Amino acid sequence: MQPRSGQLALTAALAAGITLTAFAQEPGVLGAFAIRSDHELVGGLSAVEITDGGAGLVALSDRGALIRGQITRDGAGRVVALALAEPELLNARDGYRGGRAARDSEGLAIAEDGRMFLSFEGDHRVVLHHAHGDTILPAAEGFAVLQPNASLEALAVDADGTLYTLPERSGDLDRDFPLFRYANGAWDESWTIPREGRFLPVGADFDDRGRFFLLERDFSLLFGFANRIRRFEVTAEGMIGGDVVWQSPHGGFSNLEGLSVWRDGQGRLVASMVSDDNFSPILPTELVEIILE
Repeated sequence: MQPRSGQLALTAALAAGITLTAFAQEPGVLGAFAIRSDHELVGGLSAVEITDGGAGLVALSDRGALIRGQITRDGAGRVVALALAEPELLNARDGYRGGRAARDSEGLAIAEDGRMFLSFEGDHRVVLHHAHGDTILPAAEGFAVLQPNASLEALAVDADGTLYTLPERSGDLDRDFPLFRYANGAWDESWTIPREGRFLPVGADFDDRGRFFLLERDFSLLFGFANRIRRFEVTAEGMIGGDVVWQSPHGGFSNLEGLSVWRDGQGRLVASMVSDDNFSPILPTELVEIILE
């Protein structure tokens, strides 16, 4: 989900333009690489996975397109080139293209065995994606009460293959976010993620130590977007911790969505995010990467 009004988009663009170049040079920020393409489906990026030790990219558009690419990096690990393949247009239910709401894809997770899972927020569902179609997982009971344009925004899979997804909105400022976990053909809805302030979830991933990272964003009409990453430990009783391990000021970056946490060849833990331009010519489409450790 993104702010839809032109006024909000313009405010965010102006705010981001003030500080983006300077902030991208701050310690810990590996780089902000502009993604450019003439293809009509390349935009509105809502999720990302970095593969092949930093050389591969899989991104997801909120208009139902899967985008793959090959990354070239310099000696410091910064992205210097990105070659994109032809986007793959996703189906809605039962093999039909469906309308925009039915193909509002928001979450992306790739398991260790290569299986790819996608979450959607218009027609609330999680699917196992195949080259020629999708297998829709059974719906959790809690999906039925999620808001139409703010549901399954973040999706992650752990080393055991358990899926974790949560909506962008909890329904109230003092209400925690429901966390849905899928394993062995069934959903568990007993866990939550604590809500802190105005920040809303937009991406999630696990690192190689089994820790859960959550990307959240806030929007100010005057100052644009702020982004942060919280880190949780997974226990038998639920998520604990929630320390903020990175945060940008309002206007530091644009509308960051999607999170891929991976370790590079230098042993550094890197968080990669993509900015959703909402298919607007005044917002950037970027791959933003920061070093968490």
